[in-house]
Amino acid sequence: MIIDSHSHIYSSEFKNEYSEIIERAKTAGVEKIILPNIDSSSINAMLRLSDEYPNYCLPLIGIHPTSVNEDYDKELEIIEYWLNKRSFFGIGEIGLDYYWDKTFKEEQIIVLETQLNWCLKHNLPAVLHIRDAFEDIFDIIEPFCKKGLTGVFHSFTGTLEEGQRAIDLGFLIGVNGLVTFKNAGIDKLIAQLPLEKLIVETDAPYLAPVPFRGKRNESAYVSYVVDKISDIKEVPVSEVAKITTANCKKLFNLEK
Repeated sequence: MIIDSHSHIYSSEFKNEYSEIIERAKTAGVEKIILPNIDSSSINAMLRLSDEYPNYCLPLIGIHPTSVNEDYDKELEIIEYWLNKRSFFGIGEIGLDYYWDKTFKEEQIIVLETQLNWCLKHNLPAVLHIRDAFEDIFDIIEPFCKKGLTGVFHSFTGTLEEGQRAIDLGFLIGVNGLVTFKNAGIDKLIAQLPLEKLIVETDAPYLAPVPFRGKRNESAYVSYVVDKISDIKEVPVSEVAKITTANCKKLFNLEK
């Protein structure tokens, strides 16, 4: 059994196909699907799907860094309202993204630090999105890690040194379809990181693995990520599935 630790299958790209998407995931051996939030506009769709498939689709709550703008305080109020209203399995997808636009860089940092404080307050893991911002992310999270912060570096694209630094701080490394891309270099990175510190994800509808590259991704395809890691590590597929699933269950407190 496998857990897709990061999937946006509640998005409009899957509208009217949810039952088929879930059925294909189950057929592929996906035990659970973790749903990270984007911002206030995605909450209702995400919660509808998690309510329709309880104990299978597990919601997170948070503000994606690319959704941060001058109205960030209003977004934070909405997220905090929901965080206090019902249970979630983590705070995410949160982080820093300097790739597309640095206009709201300072606001991104404020929003991230606020949400990291929520992680500590509610004893929830952080699901971090980092793009062109590894230096800042480490500076920000290290004081929180000393207070017990845990989480995952989702869709990791950093260096080996950055991956090891994340692990040393108590974080896991999220691996998705990028590991199957011939020239991405993620395969070489994953070869040097311990399997005991990895979890698998799709980031659906994005980053579909080979042989579906360029098409819409979905949770069933996480099995291709497991297969690729198995090839890289030269261990059985069943062992990759077992270890990454156990890692995910521990991180998101699913063992109970």
